[in-house]
Amino acid sequence: MIRVGIGFPHQTQIPPLELPRYGAKRLCGIRCLATNGPGTFPSEAHLTAMVLQRLDALMMLTLTGQGFERRGGGATGYVDVAYLAHLLPQGAETPWSLSPAMGLDAVVEQDFLALVEGLETEFERDFIGQQVDQDHDRIILIGLDTGEQKGQGMGERLQELSRLVDTAGGEVLETVIQKRSRPHPQTVVGAGKVQDIAMAAQTLGANLIVFDRDLSPAQTRNLEQRIGIRVVDRTEVILDIFAQRAQSQAGKLQVELAQLAYQLPRLTGRGQAMSRLGGGIGTRGPGETKLETERRTIQRRLTRLQKEVNQLQSHRSRMRQQRQKQEVPTVAIVGYTNAGKSTLINALTNATVYTADQLFATLDPTTRRLVIDNEDGTRSMLLLTDTVGFIHELPPALIDAFRATLEEVTEADGLLHVVDLSHPAWQSQIKAVEGIIGEMEITPGPTLLAFNKLDQVNSETLELAKSLYPDAVYVAARERIGLETLRQRLLALV
Repeated sequence: MIRVGIGFPHQTQIPPLELPRYGAKRLCGIRCLATNGPGTFPSEAHLTAMVLQRLDALMMLTLTGQGFERRGGGATGYVDVAYLAHLLPQGAETPWSLSPAMGLDAVVEQDFLALVEGLETEFERDFIGQQVDQDHDRIILIGLDTGEQKGQGMGERLQELSRLVDTAGGEVLETVIQKRSRPHPQTVVGAGKVQDIAMAAQTLGANLIVFDRDLSPAQTRNLEQRIGIRVVDRTEVILDIFAQRAQSQAGKLQVELAQLAYQLPRLTGRGQAMSRLGGGIGTRGPGETKLETERRTIQRRLTRLQKEVNQLQSHRSRMRQQRQKQEVPTVAIVGYTNAGKSTLINALTNATVYTADQLFATLDPTTRRLVIDNEDGTRSMLLLTDTVGFIHELPPALIDAFRATLEEVTEADGLLHVVDLSHPAWQSQIKAVEGIIGEMEITPGPTLLAFNKLDQVNSETLELAKSLYPDAVYVAARERIGLETLRQRLLALV
Protein backbone atom coordinates (compact mmCIF):
# COMPACT_ATOMS: atom_id res chain seq x y z
CA MET A 1 0.00 0.00 0.00
CA ILE A 2 1.24 3.51 -0.81
CA ARG A 3 -0.07 6.39 1.28
CA VAL A 4 0.33 9.92 -0.10
CA GLY A 5 0.33 12.90 2.23
CA ILE A 6 0.72 16.53 1.18
CA GLY A 7 1.77 19.14 3.72
CA PHE A 8 4.26 19.73 6.48
CA PRO A 9 5.54 16.75 8.56
CA HIS A 10 3.18 17.38 11.50
CA GLN A 11 0.25 17.53 9.05
CA THR A 12 1.02 14.25 7.28
CA GLN A 13 1.69 11.95 10.24
CA ILE A 14 0.01 8.57 10.09
CA PRO A 15 -2.68 8.09 12.76
CA PRO A 16 -1.61 5.52 15.39
CA LEU A 17 -4.60 3.29 14.59
CA GLU A 18 -3.38 2.92 11.00
CA LEU A 19 0.16 1.86 11.90
CA PRO A 20 0.68 -1.83 11.04
CA ARG A 21 2.51 -2.50 14.31
CA TYR A 22 3.88 -0.56 17.23
CA GLY A 23 6.03 -1.26 20.25
CA ALA A 24 9.24 -0.40 22.07
CA LYS A 25 11.06 -3.41 20.63
CA ARG A 26 10.15 -2.99 16.95
CA LEU A 27 9.57 -0.47 14.20
CA CYS A 28 6.16 0.38 12.78
CA GLY A 29 6.54 -1.45 9.45
CA ILE A 30 6.37 1.64 7.23
CA ARG A 31 9.14 3.15 5.11
CA CYS A 32 8.57 6.77 4.19
CA LEU A 33 9.70 8.68 1.09
CA ALA A 34 9.65 12.47 1.53
CA THR A 35 10.47 15.19 -0.98
CA ASN A 36 11.89 18.65 -0.37
CA GLY A 37 12.16 21.70 -2.56
CA PRO A 38 15.37 22.83 -4.26
CA GLY A 39 18.21 23.57 -1.87
CA THR A 40 16.37 22.24 1.21
CA PHE A 41 18.27 20.18 3.76
CA PRO A 42 16.35 17.56 5.82
CA SER A 43 14.75 19.43 8.72
CA GLU A 44 14.44 18.36 12.34
CA ALA A 45 10.67 18.32 11.82
CA HIS A 46 11.07 15.39 9.39
CA LEU A 47 13.35 13.53 11.77
CA THR A 48 11.04 14.17 14.73
CA ALA A 49 8.07 12.81 12.78
CA MET A 50 10.13 9.69 12.02
CA VAL A 51 10.92 9.17 15.71
CA LEU A 52 7.34 9.71 16.89
CA GLN A 53 5.97 7.20 14.37
CA ARG A 54 8.93 4.79 14.65
CA LEU A 55 9.26 4.55 10.87
CA ASP A 56 11.41 1.72 9.48
CA ALA A 57 13.35 4.28 7.49
CA LEU A 58 12.93 7.77 6.07
CA MET A 59 14.30 8.59 2.62
CA MET A 60 14.32 12.31 1.79
CA LEU A 61 14.79 13.41 -1.82
CA THR A 62 16.02 16.98 -2.27
CA LEU A 63 16.01 18.69 -5.64
CA THR A 64 19.27 20.57 -6.27
CA GLY A 65 18.04 22.65 -9.18
CA GLN A 66 21.01 21.67 -11.39
CA GLY A 67 20.07 20.74 -14.93
CA PHE A 68 21.58 17.91 -17.01
CA GLU A 69 21.41 16.59 -20.56
CA ARG A 70 19.87 13.15 -21.05
CA ARG A 71 21.96 10.97 -23.35
CA GLY A 72 20.59 10.62 -26.83
CA GLY A 73 18.26 13.54 -26.46
CA GLY A 74 17.93 17.15 -25.50
CA ALA A 75 15.55 16.81 -22.55
CA THR A 76 16.43 18.76 -19.37
CA GLY A 77 15.79 17.45 -15.81
CA TYR A 78 17.08 17.78 -12.24
CA VAL A 79 19.66 15.88 -10.24
CA ASP A 80 18.14 14.30 -7.07
CA VAL A 81 20.14 14.18 -3.85
CA ALA A 82 18.93 11.70 -1.21
CA TYR A 83 19.36 11.43 2.56
CA LEU A 84 18.62 8.23 4.46
CA ALA A 85 17.53 8.44 8.12
CA HIS A 86 16.62 5.74 10.62
CA LEU A 87 16.23 5.34 14.39
CA LEU A 88 19.05 4.40 16.75
CA PRO A 89 18.82 2.23 19.88
CA GLN A 90 18.62 3.89 23.29
CA GLY A 91 21.88 5.25 24.64
CA ALA A 92 22.94 6.94 21.42
CA GLU A 93 23.74 10.66 21.49
CA THR A 94 20.83 11.37 19.12
CA PRO A 95 17.72 9.25 18.53
CA TRP A 96 18.37 9.07 14.78
CA SER A 97 21.08 8.52 12.20
CA LEU A 98 21.24 10.73 9.10
CA SER A 99 23.43 9.75 6.18
CA PRO A 100 25.48 12.14 4.04
CA ALA A 101 24.03 13.18 0.71
CA MET A 102 23.91 10.24 -1.71
CA GLY A 103 22.91 9.69 -5.30
CA LEU A 104 19.95 7.72 -6.53
CA ASP A 105 22.19 4.81 -7.53
CA ALA A 106 23.22 4.36 -3.88
CA VAL A 107 19.57 4.49 -2.83
CA VAL A 108 18.64 1.69 -5.23
CA GLU A 109 21.46 -0.50 -3.89
CA GLN A 110 20.40 -0.01 -0.25
CA ASP A 111 19.22 -3.25 1.40
CA PHE A 112 16.35 -1.85 3.49
CA LEU A 113 15.19 -5.27 4.70
CA ALA A 114 18.60 -6.05 6.23
CA LEU A 115 18.72 -2.55 7.77
CA VAL A 116 15.31 -2.91 9.43
CA GLU A 117 16.00 -6.45 10.69
CA GLY A 118 19.30 -5.33 12.21
CA LEU A 119 17.69 -2.34 13.93
CA GLU A 120 14.82 -4.39 15.35
CA THR A 121 17.29 -6.94 16.71
CA GLU A 122 19.02 -4.14 18.66
CA PHE A 123 15.71 -2.64 19.82
CA GLU A 124 14.52 -6.03 21.08
CA ARG A 125 17.82 -6.55 22.94
CA ASP A 126 17.39 -3.17 24.67
CA PHE A 127 13.74 -3.92 25.45
CA ILE A 128 14.51 -7.34 27.00
CA GLY A 129 17.33 -5.78 29.01
CA GLN A 130 14.93 -3.19 30.42
CA GLN A 131 12.38 -5.87 31.30
CA VAL A 132 15.01 -7.91 33.16
CA ASP A 133 16.64 -4.99 34.98
CA GLN A 134 13.51 -2.99 35.85
CA ASP A 135 10.18 -4.18 37.11
CA HIS A 136 8.72 -0.71 37.58
CA ASP A 137 7.38 2.16 35.50
CA ARG A 138 9.86 4.43 33.72
CA ILE A 139 8.43 7.92 34.11
CA ILE A 140 8.77 11.45 32.74
CA LEU A 141 7.46 14.16 35.07
CA ILE A 142 5.74 17.18 33.54
CA GLY A 143 5.35 20.47 35.39
CA LEU A 144 3.38 23.51 34.26
CA ASP A 145 4.51 26.78 35.82
CA THR A 146 1.76 29.40 35.62
CA GLY A 147 3.17 31.46 38.48
CA GLU A 148 -0.02 30.85 40.46
CA GLN A 149 0.96 27.78 42.52
CA LYS A 150 -0.42 28.09 46.04
CA GLY A 151 2.07 27.65 48.86
CA GLN A 152 4.61 25.75 46.79
CA GLY A 153 7.17 26.76 44.21
CA MET A 154 7.58 24.78 41.00
CA GLY A 155 10.74 23.13 42.29
CA GLU A 156 9.03 22.02 45.52
CA ARG A 157 6.04 20.63 43.63
CA LEU A 158 8.16 18.53 41.32
CA GLN A 159 10.42 17.30 44.13
CA GLU A 160 7.33 16.18 46.01
CA LEU A 161 5.90 14.57 42.87
CA SER A 162 9.20 12.75 42.37
CA ARG A 163 8.97 11.43 45.95
CA LEU A 164 5.39 10.30 45.28
CA VAL A 165 6.48 8.46 42.14
CA ASP A 166 9.34 6.83 44.02
CA THR A 167 6.97 5.77 46.80
CA ALA A 168 4.59 4.29 44.20
CA GLY A 169 7.47 2.22 42.81
CA GLY A 170 8.35 4.19 39.68
CA GLU A 171 11.63 5.57 38.34
CA VAL A 172 11.89 9.18 37.19
CA LEU A 173 13.89 9.44 33.97
CA GLU A 174 13.47 13.14 33.25
CA THR A 175 11.60 16.23 34.39
CA VAL A 176 10.08 18.67 31.89
CA ILE A 177 8.83 22.14 32.85
CA GLN A 178 6.92 24.62 30.72
CA LYS A 179 6.04 28.18 31.65
CA ARG A 180 2.64 29.35 30.42
CA SER A 181 0.25 32.04 31.58
CA ARG A 182 -2.53 29.43 31.68
CA PRO A 183 -2.92 25.70 30.95
CA HIS A 184 -3.71 24.71 27.38
CA PRO A 185 -7.39 23.63 27.41
CA GLN A 186 -6.72 20.49 25.33
CA THR A 187 -3.23 19.34 26.33
CA VAL A 188 -2.25 21.43 29.43
CA VAL A 189 1.14 22.23 27.82
CA GLY A 190 1.63 23.66 24.33
CA ALA A 191 1.69 21.64 21.11
CA GLY A 192 5.46 22.03 20.72
CA LYS A 193 6.07 20.82 24.27
CA VAL A 194 3.81 17.81 23.68
CA GLN A 195 6.02 16.88 20.73
CA ASP A 196 9.14 17.31 22.88
CA ILE A 197 7.63 15.02 25.51
CA ALA A 198 6.81 12.40 22.88
CA MET A 199 10.39 12.59 21.61
CA ALA A 200 11.79 12.22 25.12
CA ALA A 201 9.53 9.24 25.78
CA GLN A 202 10.77 7.48 22.63
CA THR A 203 14.41 8.34 23.28
CA LEU A 204 14.47 7.39 26.97
CA GLY A 205 12.18 4.38 26.74
CA ALA A 206 9.56 5.85 29.11
CA ASN A 207 6.26 4.02 29.51
CA LEU A 208 4.38 6.54 31.64
CA ILE A 209 3.92 10.34 31.75
CA VAL A 210 2.98 11.95 35.09
CA PHE A 211 1.64 15.53 35.28
CA ASP A 212 1.98 17.63 38.43
CA ARG A 213 -1.68 18.73 38.30
CA ASP A 214 -5.08 17.15 37.82
CA LEU A 215 -6.05 16.42 34.22
CA SER A 216 -9.53 16.40 32.76
CA PRO A 217 -10.64 13.22 30.95
CA ALA A 218 -10.40 15.03 27.60
CA GLN A 219 -6.87 16.26 28.32
CA THR A 220 -5.75 12.75 29.26
CA ARG A 221 -7.16 11.31 26.02
CA ASN A 222 -5.60 14.03 23.87
CA LEU A 223 -2.17 13.61 25.47
CA GLU A 224 -2.19 9.82 25.17
CA GLN A 225 -3.13 10.05 21.49
CA ARG A 226 -0.31 12.49 20.74
CA ILE A 227 2.42 11.04 22.96
CA GLY A 228 1.62 7.37 22.39
CA ILE A 229 1.96 6.13 26.00
CA ARG A 230 -0.15 6.21 29.15
CA VAL A 231 -0.64 9.59 30.88
CA VAL A 232 -1.69 10.02 34.53
CA ASP A 233 -1.95 12.94 36.92
CA ARG A 234 -0.87 13.59 40.49
CA THR A 235 -4.13 12.32 41.98
CA GLU A 236 -3.75 8.93 40.29
CA VAL A 237 -0.26 8.56 41.74
CA ILE A 238 -1.56 9.30 45.26
CA LEU A 239 -4.46 6.88 44.79
CA ASP A 240 -2.01 4.18 43.70
CA ILE A 241 0.08 4.74 46.85
CA PHE A 242 -3.02 4.56 49.03
CA ALA A 243 -4.03 1.31 47.33
CA GLN A 244 -0.61 -0.17 48.16
CA ARG A 245 -0.63 1.08 51.76
CA ALA A 246 -4.16 0.09 52.80
CA GLN A 247 -3.93 -2.89 55.16
CA SER A 248 -7.17 -2.96 57.12
CA GLN A 249 -10.56 -3.73 55.64
CA ALA A 250 -11.68 -0.17 56.41
CA GLY A 251 -8.65 1.30 54.65
CA LYS A 252 -9.19 -0.83 51.54
CA LEU A 253 -12.85 0.14 51.52
CA GLN A 254 -12.08 3.85 51.58
CA VAL A 255 -9.37 3.55 48.90
CA GLU A 256 -11.70 1.70 46.55
CA LEU A 257 -14.37 4.33 47.07
CA ALA A 258 -11.88 7.09 46.19
CA GLN A 259 -10.66 5.22 43.10
CA LEU A 260 -14.15 4.60 41.73
CA ALA A 261 -15.19 8.20 42.37
CA TYR A 262 -12.14 9.31 40.39
CA GLN A 263 -12.67 6.83 37.52
CA LEU A 264 -16.39 7.39 36.95
CA PRO A 265 -16.15 10.67 34.95
CA ARG A 266 -13.12 9.29 33.04
CA LEU A 267 -14.77 6.29 31.39
CA THR A 268 -15.48 8.11 28.11
CA GLY A 269 -12.93 7.48 25.40
CA ARG A 270 -11.39 4.28 26.74
CA GLY A 271 -11.30 2.74 23.30
CA GLN A 272 -13.77 1.68 20.64
CA ALA A 273 -15.07 -1.21 22.75
CA MET A 274 -16.53 1.29 25.21
CA SER A 275 -18.71 2.94 22.54
CA ARG A 276 -20.14 -0.06 20.67
CA LEU A 277 -23.71 -1.17 21.17
CA GLY A 278 -24.20 -4.42 23.01
CA GLY A 279 -27.83 -5.05 22.05
CA GLY A 280 -27.52 -8.22 19.96
CA ILE A 281 -25.65 -10.14 17.26
CA GLY A 282 -23.64 -7.69 15.22
CA THR A 283 -24.49 -5.02 17.84
CA ARG A 284 -27.70 -4.20 15.99
CA GLY A 285 -30.78 -2.40 17.15
CA PRO A 286 -31.42 -0.37 20.25
CA GLY A 287 -29.17 -1.33 23.07
CA GLU A 288 -27.06 -0.01 25.86
CA THR A 289 -23.48 1.01 25.11
CA LYS A 290 -20.73 -0.70 27.04
CA LEU A 291 -19.85 2.73 28.36
CA GLU A 292 -23.30 3.10 29.92
CA THR A 293 -23.18 -0.46 31.26
CA GLU A 294 -19.86 0.06 33.00
CA ARG A 295 -20.88 3.47 34.28
CA ARG A 296 -24.00 2.01 35.88
CA THR A 297 -21.98 -0.87 37.36
CA ILE A 298 -19.53 1.56 38.96
CA GLN A 299 -22.38 3.72 40.21
CA ARG A 300 -23.97 0.71 41.92
CA ARG A 301 -20.64 -0.20 43.50
CA LEU A 302 -20.16 3.40 44.65
CA THR A 303 -23.58 3.40 46.31
CA ARG A 304 -22.79 0.19 48.18
CA LEU A 305 -19.38 1.47 49.27
CA GLN A 306 -20.92 4.72 50.51
CA LYS A 307 -23.26 2.68 52.72
CA GLU A 308 -20.32 0.70 54.10
CA VAL A 309 -18.39 3.90 54.81
CA ASN A 310 -21.44 5.28 56.61
CA GLN A 311 -21.53 2.11 58.70
CA LEU A 312 -17.82 2.56 59.41
CA GLN A 313 -18.51 6.11 60.57
CA SER A 314 -21.24 4.88 62.89
CA HIS A 315 -18.93 2.20 64.34
CA ARG A 316 -16.15 4.69 65.01
CA SER A 317 -18.64 7.12 66.48
CA ARG A 318 -19.76 4.46 68.97
CA MET A 319 -16.12 3.71 69.83
CA ARG A 320 -15.50 7.42 70.51
CA GLN A 321 -18.60 7.63 72.69
CA GLN A 322 -17.33 4.71 74.78
CA ARG A 323 -13.99 6.43 75.25
CA GLN A 324 -15.75 9.64 76.22
CA LYS A 325 -17.80 7.78 78.85
CA GLN A 326 -14.53 6.62 80.37
CA GLU A 327 -13.48 10.28 80.46
CA VAL A 328 -10.17 9.55 78.76
CA PRO A 329 -9.01 12.59 76.72
CA THR A 330 -8.04 11.94 73.10
CA VAL A 331 -5.39 13.69 71.01
CA ALA A 332 -5.22 13.24 67.24
CA ILE A 333 -1.77 13.45 65.68
CA VAL A 334 -1.88 15.33 62.38
CA GLY A 335 0.77 16.59 60.03
CA TYR A 336 2.23 16.56 56.56
CA THR A 337 3.05 13.14 55.17
CA ASN A 338 6.46 11.80 56.28
CA ALA A 339 6.70 14.30 59.16
CA GLY A 340 7.37 11.46 61.62
CA LYS A 341 3.94 11.01 63.22
CA SER A 342 4.15 7.22 63.47
CA THR A 343 7.71 7.38 64.81
CA LEU A 344 6.58 9.84 67.46
CA ILE A 345 3.62 7.73 68.63
CA ASN A 346 5.97 4.73 68.86
CA ALA A 347 8.45 6.73 70.97
CA LEU A 348 5.74 8.08 73.28
CA THR A 349 3.79 4.85 73.84
CA ASN A 350 6.33 2.10 73.03
CA ALA A 351 4.03 0.99 70.21
CA THR A 352 5.11 -0.81 67.03
CA VAL A 353 3.31 1.20 64.34
CA TYR A 354 4.92 0.69 60.92
CA THR A 355 7.36 3.47 60.00
CA ALA A 356 9.39 4.17 56.87
CA ASP A 357 11.05 7.14 55.15
CA GLN A 358 8.26 7.27 52.54
CA LEU A 359 5.26 9.40 51.77
CA PHE A 360 2.04 7.92 53.22
CA ALA A 361 3.94 5.06 54.86
CA THR A 362 0.95 4.45 57.15
CA LEU A 363 -2.64 4.85 56.06
CA ASP A 364 -4.89 3.24 58.65
CA PRO A 365 -5.49 5.24 61.86
CA THR A 366 -3.96 3.75 65.01
CA THR A 367 -4.95 4.56 68.60
CA ARG A 368 -2.52 3.94 71.48
CA ARG A 369 -2.66 4.68 75.21
CA LEU A 370 -0.21 7.19 76.66
CA VAL A 371 0.42 7.06 80.44
CA ILE A 372 1.99 10.19 81.97
CA ASP A 373 3.57 10.38 85.43
CA ASN A 374 2.51 13.47 87.35
CA GLU A 375 4.66 15.39 89.82
CA ASP A 376 2.44 14.32 92.77
CA GLY A 377 3.07 10.63 92.03
CA THR A 378 -0.26 10.01 90.31
CA ARG A 379 -0.70 8.97 86.71
CA SER A 380 -2.76 10.46 83.92
CA MET A 381 -3.80 8.78 80.70
CA LEU A 382 -4.37 10.02 77.15
CA LEU A 383 -5.33 8.28 73.92
CA LEU A 384 -3.19 9.19 70.91
CA THR A 385 -4.58 8.56 67.43
CA ASP A 386 -2.20 8.51 64.47
CA THR A 387 -4.04 9.74 61.36
CA VAL A 388 -3.36 9.69 57.62
CA GLY A 389 -0.77 12.21 56.47
CA PHE A 390 -1.78 15.39 54.66
CA ILE A 391 -0.30 16.81 51.47
CA HIS A 392 -0.62 19.96 49.36
CA GLU A 393 -3.93 19.94 47.47
CA LEU A 394 -5.11 16.65 48.94
CA PRO A 395 -7.41 15.18 46.24
CA PRO A 396 -11.11 15.82 46.96
CA ALA A 397 -11.90 12.15 46.22
CA LEU A 398 -9.62 11.14 49.09
CA ILE A 399 -11.04 13.71 51.50
CA ASP A 400 -14.58 12.47 50.82
CA ALA A 401 -13.66 8.76 50.95
CA PHE A 402 -11.62 9.14 54.14
CA ARG A 403 -14.16 11.23 55.99
CA ALA A 404 -14.66 8.34 58.44
CA THR A 405 -10.95 8.49 59.25
CA LEU A 406 -10.71 12.29 59.28
CA GLU A 407 -13.53 12.45 61.81
CA GLU A 408 -10.93 11.24 64.32
CA VAL A 409 -9.42 14.72 63.89
CA THR A 410 -12.59 16.72 64.39
CA GLU A 411 -13.85 14.64 67.32
CA ALA A 412 -10.56 14.66 69.28
CA ASP A 413 -10.15 16.77 72.41
CA GLY A 414 -6.95 18.25 71.00
CA LEU A 415 -4.56 18.07 68.05
CA LEU A 416 -0.83 17.45 67.98
CA HIS A 417 0.47 18.98 64.75
CA VAL A 418 3.82 17.36 63.93
CA VAL A 419 6.16 19.24 61.57
CA ASP A 420 9.35 17.99 59.92
CA LEU A 421 11.62 20.93 60.72
CA SER A 422 14.43 19.45 58.61
CA HIS A 423 12.36 19.73 55.42
CA PRO A 424 13.23 22.80 53.29
CA ALA A 425 9.54 23.59 52.79
CA TRP A 426 8.41 23.16 56.41
CA GLN A 427 6.66 26.54 56.46
CA SER A 428 4.50 25.80 53.40
CA GLN A 429 3.74 22.35 54.84
CA ILE A 430 2.39 23.95 58.03
CA LYS A 431 0.12 26.17 55.93
CA ALA A 432 -1.07 23.19 53.87
CA VAL A 433 -2.06 21.19 56.97
CA GLU A 434 -3.74 24.21 58.58
CA GLY A 435 -5.63 24.84 55.34
CA ILE A 436 -7.02 21.27 55.22
CA ILE A 437 -8.00 21.36 58.91
CA GLY A 438 -9.62 24.77 58.43
CA GLU A 439 -11.86 23.37 55.67
CA MET A 440 -13.30 20.65 57.89
CA GLU A 441 -16.98 21.03 58.79
CA ILE A 442 -16.39 20.68 62.54
CA THR A 443 -13.78 22.87 64.19
CA PRO A 444 -11.17 20.68 65.95
CA GLY A 445 -9.98 21.25 69.51
CA PRO A 446 -6.88 23.19 70.60
CA THR A 447 -3.65 22.47 68.72
CA LEU A 448 -0.10 21.94 69.97
CA LEU A 449 2.66 22.42 67.40
CA ALA A 450 5.57 19.97 67.69
CA PHE A 451 8.65 20.38 65.50
CA ASN A 452 10.24 16.98 64.87
CA LYS A 453 13.70 15.85 63.66
CA LEU A 454 15.45 18.42 65.83
CA ASP A 455 18.71 16.47 65.47
CA GLN A 456 18.77 17.18 61.70
CA VAL A 457 18.24 20.97 61.90
CA ASN A 458 20.85 23.75 61.75
CA SER A 459 20.87 26.61 64.23
CA GLU A 460 19.51 29.21 61.77
CA THR A 461 16.39 27.15 61.03
CA LEU A 462 15.84 26.44 64.71
CA GLU A 463 16.06 30.13 65.63
CA LEU A 464 13.63 31.04 62.86
CA ALA A 465 11.10 28.46 64.03
CA LYS A 466 11.36 29.61 67.65
CA SER A 467 10.82 33.23 66.65
CA LEU A 468 7.75 32.38 64.54
CA TYR A 469 6.27 29.75 66.89
CA PRO A 470 7.40 30.51 70.46
CA ASP A 471 4.80 28.17 72.03
CA ALA A 472 5.84 25.09 70.01
CA VAL A 473 7.61 21.98 71.34
CA TYR A 474 10.86 20.74 69.78
CA VAL A 475 11.59 17.01 69.69
CA ALA A 476 13.58 14.32 67.90
CA ALA A 477 11.31 11.26 68.02
CA ARG A 478 13.86 8.79 66.70
CA GLU A 479 16.49 9.96 69.21
CA ARG A 480 13.87 10.35 72.01
CA ILE A 481 14.80 13.99 72.63
CA GLY A 482 12.26 16.31 74.24
CA LEU A 483 9.62 13.62 74.85
CA GLU A 484 9.05 14.37 78.54
CA THR A 485 8.37 18.03 77.79
CA LEU A 486 5.96 16.95 75.06
CA ARG A 487 4.09 14.62 77.44
CA GLN A 488 3.54 17.43 79.95
CA ARG A 489 2.40 19.84 77.23
CA LEU A 490 -0.07 17.23 75.90
CA LEU A 491 -1.51 16.81 79.38
CA ALA A 492 -1.97 20.57 79.68
CA LEU A 493 -3.54 20.70 76.20
CA VAL A 494 -6.59 18.63 77.14
